[in-house]
Amino acid sequence: MSLDYSFVRLLLLLSLFCFQCVFGRERAADSVGLQTINVDHKAKSSFVFNVKSFGAKADGQTDDSKAFTAAWKEACQSKGRVHLIIPRGKYMVGPLKFSGPCRNVSALNLRMNGYLKATTELSKYEFGGGWIQFAWTKGLTLTGGGTFDGQGAKAWPHNKCSKDSNCKLLPTSLKFIGMNKTVIRGISSVNSKFFHIAVVDCHYFKGSKLKIQAPETSPNTDGIHIERSSSVYFSSSHIATGDDCISVGEGNSHVTITSIACGPGHGISVGSLGKYPNEGDVSGLVVRDCTISGTTNGIRIKTWANSPGRSAATNMTFTNIVMNNVTNPIIIDQLYCPLRSCASQTPSKVKLSDIYLKNIRGTSSSQVAVALECSRGIPCQNIYLEDVHLNLASGKKEVTSTCSNVKAKFIGTQIPPPCT
Repeated sequence: MSLDYSFVRLLLLLSLFCFQCVFGRERAADSVGLQTINVDHKAKSSFVFNVKSFGAKADGQTDDSKAFTAAWKEACQSKGRVHLIIPRGKYMVGPLKFSGPCRNVSALNLRMNGYLKATTELSKYEFGGGWIQFAWTKGLTLTGGGTFDGQGAKAWPHNKCSKDSNCKLLPTSLKFIGMNKTVIRGISSVNSKFFHIAVVDCHYFKGSKLKIQAPETSPNTDGIHIERSSSVYFSSSHIATGDDCISVGEGNSHVTITSIACGPGHGISVGSLGKYPNEGDVSGLVVRDCTISGTTNGIRIKTWANSPGRSAATNMTFTNIVMNNVTNPIIIDQLYCPLRSCASQTPSKVKLSDIYLKNIRGTSSSQVAVALECSRGIPCQNIYLEDVHLNLASGKKEVTSTCSNVKAKFIGTQIPPPCT
């Protein structure tokens, strides 16, 4: 009996062993097959390109421009969702043109974790061009926390624009042309040769959590310049430059600027407008919830005298703005002339109307806290100031306001007192 029992027990053990071998192997095979399918599925829908795979050295000295160009070309010619990676490291590059259209790419995510340095050889750049230019691409997202260093200190002495209106423009660090549905987030730009970021002929453009910095004395280093674009939104960023923190140029509509810390610099500006023929109108601008500190201007609208053509800037709102020791907190200047001398004092032909300034508060470093100097040829119409409270930073005198050629309406608190 004991022998029979042992034999039966052995048969049961062998049966269980065979069952595990057969069915366990099938389950393992099924598991491996599913994993393979998932990997294949991802590979077909998403492609990853790394600039180092194209020869980028990331040593801060070797010119990595060719590697960046090759990586972009492959990414743009790919399909579906595409990821272009710039890993940590220092890269010497530029100028670069990342152009589309990328016809079969549904979304292009550029993750910039590195530190990019612009070449200082000005002969390599095109007149009025950019260091890094993105053009004619839909669905670009630029993130990663990296830094674009324009290395502008060597170029700034060559900037002659304060003396010559036909000066040779130095390169903008990041230039976006003809882009659609673009997002830039969490990147830094330092020491641009000219503008830090320019948005031109773009639609549905969003920028947030940006850090932009250049010395207070650096010429024409506007933080963000927007021109001929629509549905543009910039928020939650810190900008400290030698010129306008943000400048809204001609031909823009539906631009929103919110939660910007500006200063030092020249403040947040509309314009300059009216310098060139056939400029487009500006409408639908909203600037809100911003803090402006230690700047030469706060909220400024500037148009050239002797405009070669007629244009308009209308339906603009500035609300909930804090001024800290700002020289000209609120200023409309329709005799704008940044040159050392201007040949003509002919009135500006830019019409300003339906402009709302509400809940503007803080301190002015000059006695004239509100200056509304409009065109005598086309006076400003429907300018509303509501709840303006600006004190002199020194506390020694009362602030004042000046105005000319303007029909303004004053509502609520008015410090300084309304000009007449």
